[in-house]
Amino acid sequence: MALIESLLPLARQKLAMISDSAPLMDAAKLLRPGTDIVVVCDPAGRAAGVITKSDVVAQLGHCQGSSCLMMASTVMTREVVVCHPSDWLSDVWSSMKRHRLKNLPVIDGSKIPLGILNARDALQALLREVEDEEALLKDYVMSVGYH
Repeated sequence: MALIESLLPLARQKLAMISDSAPLMDAAKLLRPGTDIVVVCDPAGRAAGVITKSDVVAQLGHCQGSSCLMMASTVMTREVVVCHPSDWLSDVWSSMKRHRLKNLPVIDGSKIPLGILNARDALQALLREVEDEEALLKDYVMSVGYH
């Protein structure tokens, strides 16, 4: 069983952050192919919410005048499902499925963002675990390495 900590190098590569006082347009610029979610941070650098591509599209769809210049904090989702490096991957995967999430922020105990866990990366890691376990069981049944 793997911990989220083992996926941190991949998760760090996907991390995009923005200040809660930054304009929403700055968040939109960070949302590029491979980056579907931006973590919005308070002045202390703690995760305060997230903005997704859907959030930006929905807001820009009825944006007029000064509403196009609104701050990221006015659009962000505040109630965010997160995970920690010490969480078990299988538990986090269950949570992602239950909440129908494609991406999940990884935060430390102080709510500092460490990365973004993508469902594809989580699933690939779980598949590797199953394949490794299957190989071990096969070797055991076939008495490979045992005399």
